Amino acid sequence: MGSRARSGRGGAAALFVAAVMVVSWSAAGVGAIGANWGTQASHPLPPDTVVKMLKDNGFQKVKLFDAEDGTMSALRESGLEVMVGIPNELLAIMASSMKAADKWVEKNVSNYLNKGCNVSWSVVSFDSTVVRKMNCHESRVSEGQRRHFSRYVAVGNEPFLSTYNGSFLLTTFPALKNIQSALVKAGLGNQIKVTVPQNADVYDTATGKPSDGDFRTDIHDRILEIVKFLSDTGGVFTVNIYPFISLYIDPNFPAEYAFFDGRSQPVVDGSATYTNMFDANHDTLIWALKKNGYGNLPIVIGEIGWPTDGDMNANAQLAQRFNQGFMTHIATGQGTPMRPGPIDAYLFSLIDEDDKSIQPGNFERHWGIYTYDGIPKYQLNFGVPNSQIKRASGVKYLDKKWCVLKPTVSLDDPKLPDTVSYACARADCTSLGYRTSCGMLDTRSNISYAYNSFYQKNDQDDVACGFSGYATTTGQDPSTGTCSGCYRCQAASYVGIIVVVVPIIVFLNFVLALDSNEEAMWMAYLPRIDNLISLTIRI
Repeated sequence: MGSRARSGRGGAAALFVAAVMVVSWSAAGVGAIGANWGTQASHPLPPDTVVKMLKDNGFQKVKLFDAEDGTMSALRESGLEVMVGIPNELLAIMASSMKAADKWVEKNVSNYLNKGCNVSWSVVSFDSTVVRKMNCHESRVSEGQRRHFSRYVAVGNEPFLSTYNGSFLLTTFPALKNIQSALVKAGLGNQIKVTVPQNADVYDTATGKPSDGDFRTDIHDRILEIVKFLSDTGGVFTVNIYPFISLYIDPNFPAEYAFFDGRSQPVVDGSATYTNMFDANHDTLIWALKKNGYGNLPIVIGEIGWPTDGDMNANAQLAQRFNQGFMTHIATGQGTPMRPGPIDAYLFSLIDEDDKSIQPGNFERHWGIYTYDGIPKYQLNFGVPNSQIKRASGVKYLDKKWCVLKPTVSLDDPKLPDTVSYACARADCTSLGYRTSCGMLDTRSNISYAYNSFYQKNDQDDVACGFSGYATTTGQDPSTGTCSGCYRCQAASYVGIIVVVVPIIVFLNFVLALDSNEEAMWMAYLPRIDNLISLTIRI
């Protein structure tokens, strides 16, 4: 999932782009549905290819957790609306330096507005319960209307996540204020607002009933600082909700309650009845806001989804059931018991990412609706009648070659386990677990899978299929049954050198524009991108 992996994602990961593409549903009063697009992959699709895929599928909006130039250039004149973001690793400098905040806004917001990038115009209706968004261009609205338009900069991502141990508690709110001030100075304060995507762990309920919800005691005052600021500046509260994680960490969690089929035992809370976890979790937040005087603050679901591999409860069937169920649920426009009306939400995620941290779990690399090369894993109805989800077009592959264990190698060879450990530590073996897509493989096939994963990740370099002489290449596809992941993953011929190098160059140019004290603070982040530089050299 976005947040946990992204912070466990490390400094290098923070420089990669993640984005959200939103489909605006045509039905009146129905909120927008979207999907996060991340690029933490060994062979990411070219940005132009992804943009075309999104347009082919009717997507209209893009939400980035960064403003990487390659991605923004691909989005320019695409007609897709863009929402930019600031990674957690940059919160400290944004909080301490108004000059850094000004320069970030100048480069990543004003710069693209001046170059024809359609940066997320959103019509916001502040009635007592809902936020409504429409796709508009600046030139089509009057000055009077423009006061009700809003674009968002996401300042950080789940900075108060409990697993961060307070790393960003002191910098999030000051960074939020400085970025908003920078927007005002740039003449964009009425059009562009700030938000802070939060994990659902910032609030809780001791009884399991939404009406007993409140913000965590350890961050209560800091959350309210942000909530008040968002309310005062016309922002929204963005929250990431993951029913899958509840099922993953709690073996006693009622599985049916995660879905939208009405098969679970309902939770009755006064006059409200909850038949799924999403509604209950959403309304727990509403109650937390209401108890603290902000019950009308608009809410956006920043991330929600279901993985397809890496865990016994992660597969394409359950992912389709959850994602389609969720979209059908919000397509009614009925909302939740505490907040009737449209819901804006973003599915997590668009494409699988084999370079993500697996600290949260082996499923972390398998949230995509699409495989790494833009092939849909299952069908989804995005709200357009008789629509079929379309794959990416024009994707190029390397040769159809695989790396496998030589048939003459004995499984009793004492050196063999070390070669497998080496391959899995540097590639992706998350599909080999218990009741996963490749969990049925025998020992020899498991080893071949690990070897091939490493081989494909390294662009089918002959040296990458050595393993002390235990491996050999073959032209025969060893895929079997449901296990087709890395056996089929001839690496896309597009190498991510632009995706990797551009952020470094942009980063260094930005540093050079600062004064000496600010430059020293920025340069402190360079060790965090050393693996990006290493990857660039390897490529």
